[in-house]
Amino acid sequence: MVSNDNLSSGSNNVEGETPPNEGYALLWVLLVAAFGLLIIIFQEGLGEMVGAWDREEYSHGFMIPLVAAYLIWQKQQQLPSLTSKGSWLGLIGTLLGLMAFFIGEMATVYEVVQYGFLLCVVSLFLAFLGWRPTALLWAAFVYLLFMVPLPQFVYKALSSELQLISSAIGVAVVRLFDISVYLEGNIIDLGVYKLQVVEACSGLRYLFPLMSFGFLIAYLYKVPAWQRAFLFLSTIPITVLMNSFRIGVIGVTVEYWGIEMAEGFLHDFEGWVVFMGCLGVLVLEMWLLHLFSKSKLNMWDKVDLDMPDEIISLSQFNISWKKQRPFIACLVLIVTALLGKQLLETRETMTLERTELKRFPLYNQKWIGRESSIENNVLGVLKLTDYLMANYTTRTSPLPINFYIAYYESQRQGAAIHSPRTCIPGGGWEFKGLDQLIIPGVKHMSGEPLEVNRVLIRKDNSAQIVYYWFEQRGRNITDEYEAKWYVFYDSMMDNRTDGALVRVTVPVPDIDNIEESEQHGIKFIQDFYPLIPDYIPGAKL
Repeated sequence: MVSNDNLSSGSNNVEGETPPNEGYALLWVLLVAAFGLLIIIFQEGLGEMVGAWDREEYSHGFMIPLVAAYLIWQKQQQLPSLTSKGSWLGLIGTLLGLMAFFIGEMATVYEVVQYGFLLCVVSLFLAFLGWRPTALLWAAFVYLLFMVPLPQFVYKALSSELQLISSAIGVAVVRLFDISVYLEGNIIDLGVYKLQVVEACSGLRYLFPLMSFGFLIAYLYKVPAWQRAFLFLSTIPITVLMNSFRIGVIGVTVEYWGIEMAEGFLHDFEGWVVFMGCLGVLVLEMWLLHLFSKSKLNMWDKVDLDMPDEIISLSQFNISWKKQRPFIACLVLIVTALLGKQLLETRETMTLERTELKRFPLYNQKWIGRESSIENNVLGVLKLTDYLMANYTTRTSPLPINFYIAYYESQRQGAAIHSPRTCIPGGGWEFKGLDQLIIPGVKHMSGEPLEVNRVLIRKDNSAQIVYYWFEQRGRNITDEYEAKWYVFYDSMMDNRTDGALVRVTVPVPDIDNIEESEQHGIKFIQDFYPLIPDYIPGAKL
């Protein structure tokens, strides 16, 4: 017979302590393995993201994962007491994230892949630790969003808008110094010199890093919520104003000391000074908020940079195989996705047969064309596959018609059609109206009547009518966002992202006699559209 004393002495449990959960170490190993498998699955999209970090706009991306890890490290001592059991919602999130991977890979829209990865990361935490620990770490997860590049069409539209705003404010700064200056879109004309506010000068290279820093400091700064929101949101006007001031200063220095002030080391050095100035303004805001709060604490004492007193042990977490069933289900789903990924690698890129645009006729009926070219630096931005740019005239009308076709065999990873709505204003032209027009007597290759966008643009005393539309794999599209959707859809369904922009520009010498220009442009489309299907692939190849 065994005594009660022996039974008591043979137990490893001490009264008041929670026994270590059996197999907890293996569960942590599986969690690390799950993250490793996610990296393998999403590696192509993650590689594109890391590659984007070499650009100045996203150069802060290298620091984002490290800072997010620090934010998690700060909260580590609170995690064990909050952990109870995994949430099945994490399984749903993991499923959605993996679906985003397959959709993004099939469409080669890597931003979708990258956001899918972040969703999977958060969902794994949710499935493993549960709601309360995941909610505690919300700032770290949100902060990871700053490392993902914007979709190209969003980036282009935002950049174009900021170029115009920065140019206008920059010219106002130049005029403060009593310098005569003229602005056409994003071109600053100083008389002797002309400065173009290009995409790199839009201010996005300051905006994205400053917003990420603003979010971080707003989170760590222990003040009322409205003050945190103010600090974060103020990074946008700070960037715009400081970048505009930089452009104005460049204009002033070029006026007095020559074009060298807008080039090379001085140009880059001015950019660095402006970013440091943005940080200085943000710190000044913090100081003013602290001053008006009348707090007795030092301002920097309100910034939570404390480190944990001790490192927690993994055995302190209340986890078990039964409680972490949602995580096990996620792991099975991830392994299945890894196997399914192999199917994507068997997809072949479709070869499209068409006639090159250099063979497009310059003589057609009564029209005589003279071909022109696009500068190499502009071609580098457009990233198109083939294009036609020519001016057509007739013997009966002095009005030259500019005809432009931009063809893309693939609209993936930065190679995308640039809508005239974002490009034309950059040249100083103002849109005076946009509507759709059915071209009489012309049927699209799809069999439907041809519909085009018709817009009147003006600059000073000059005016033009612009007709444009998108040819998207047999579709006649006038809305650029609809065109983006079909790029995404057709890439998944048919493995095709080819498409083209067709634009016809007609000068309006007399705005009171605009009907003459209108009919001239419509007649051109009627005569030339029947030739286009030979040069742009349709729905079936």
